[in-house]
Amino acid sequence: MEQNNETLEGDFILLGFSDQPQVETPLFVIFMVAYIFALFGNISIILVSRLDPQLDSPMYFFVSNLSLLDLCYTTSTIPQMLVNLRGPKKTISYGGCVAQLYIFLALGSTECILLAIMAFDRYAAICKPLHYPIIMNQRRCIHMAAGTWISGFANSLVQSTLTVVAPRCGHRVVDHFFCEVPALLKLACTDTRVNEAELNVLGALLLLVPLSLIMGTYVFIAQAVMKIRSAESRWKAFNTCASHLLVVGLFYFTAISMYVQPPSSYSRDRGKIMALFYGIVTPTLNPFIYTLRNKDVKAALRRTLTKEFWIKAR
Repeated sequence: MEQNNETLEGDFILLGFSDQPQVETPLFVIFMVAYIFALFGNISIILVSRLDPQLDSPMYFFVSNLSLLDLCYTTSTIPQMLVNLRGPKKTISYGGCVAQLYIFLALGSTECILLAIMAFDRYAAICKPLHYPIIMNQRRCIHMAAGTWISGFANSLVQSTLTVVAPRCGHRVVDHFFCEVPALLKLACTDTRVNEAELNVLGALLLLVPLSLIMGTYVFIAQAVMKIRSAESRWKAFNTCASHLLVVGLFYFTAISMYVQPPSSYSRDRGKIMALFYGIVTPTLNPFIYTLRNKDVKAALRRTLTKEFWIKAR
């Protein structure tokens, strides 16, 4: 009650893990370490992809876009979570909440489409190797990347607007650690079935359609890989796709479990766990998945640590 009295009118109270104060300090340390790793890993991928001429290819262009997404993804939520975990007030301003909701949704939507684009890139490289430079020319790659960002932010504008306009009758206590669609719709004091139906349709389109395209693309890739006679070439093709499939699995499994369901059936504990996965764990692991499984990236990282590399880069 004291916290509510001190909270400015219009601010939201993020409960987070306040019902379990004993875990807040350990979680603060874990989230801080995860954020540092996410910053380091994603910035490294972006810099190496841009600076090393041997990574000047469509694949690494899209990987650097993914790293930029994950960098922004974690930055949109983790700093606020760290402040709330350590501070006495678990609040976020109305404007901050709306901005966080919009940015988080926009980046998540963009990642859905970008992962499908990356699957198409692998399809073109493996199934159409002779035409690959023409299919994935620089201009087309830039247009495809720009289209994913624009589509993601446009979708977020619709979804966040549908969420924000729902009347809350003064309810300001969000049972989550950041502003997200299911948790905010729980505050609505009117029938939200229309909002839920619209959001479910958008969520299904943005999650299930790209995922279906990715799975279909990999059916063709698998058929092409099985026809490769060289075991070394077959393993290289498989290894390249395995990193992408692992990222797809981590992201889509958790996102679908959250957004392709009625928010009225939203479980706070499951929602928090799923949000931790696609909001923190996945963006932190992505650069390491691509680095540890990719000889080209590991070699490029080693080259960037040499003095000769920076002399040539000048």
